[in-house]
Amino acid sequence: MFEVLAFVYENYWGGDACPELPALQRKLHAVGFDSQEVVAALVWLEDLKSAAHGVVRPPAASALAETPLIAANDSSAKLLAAHTMRVLTVPEQNRLGLAGWRFLNFLCAIGALPQDRLELVMERAMASADDPLSLEDIKLIVLMVYWSLGEDPDALVLDELCDNRPFRLAS
Repeated sequence: MFEVLAFVYENYWGGDACPELPALQRKLHAVGFDSQEVVAALVWLEDLKSAAHGVVRPPAASALAETPLIAANDSSAKLLAAHTMRVLTVPEQNRLGLAGWRFLNFLCAIGALPQDRLELVMERAMASADDPLSLEDIKLIVLMVYWSLGEDPDALVLDELCDNRPFRLAS
């Protein structure tokens, strides 16, 4: 399933560029993906689309200038956000593994994965069939969440998400 998702991410930059499911299914079959993998990926994508529909997207830059930033300037809101904790259930621990959770925690700590996006990533991770997920699978899920929301991660975050350490020349 993750190979199909990677193909979709690489070939249809931004969720809006992606064709409707029947056309996408035909394209994926024509490329040579296994039928079961295609169906699993399409169901996963459709569920991602439904789940992402409820996520609040950041306002456009022009709207930011007109919007009062009360919560952003409120020190108690910042303090509350800094002290929130996500407790993993046993199935979530098994699915993510220690390396996966550390990576997601890192993204949250640097502000690249806000709480609502983290919950969307967790929901999509739990919707996959693999147990445990590889770190590359988790990175792809994060990329797909950004993709479904029509957002581009920060360049350094994107570099981290697309990093393939085994193929580095120097470490």
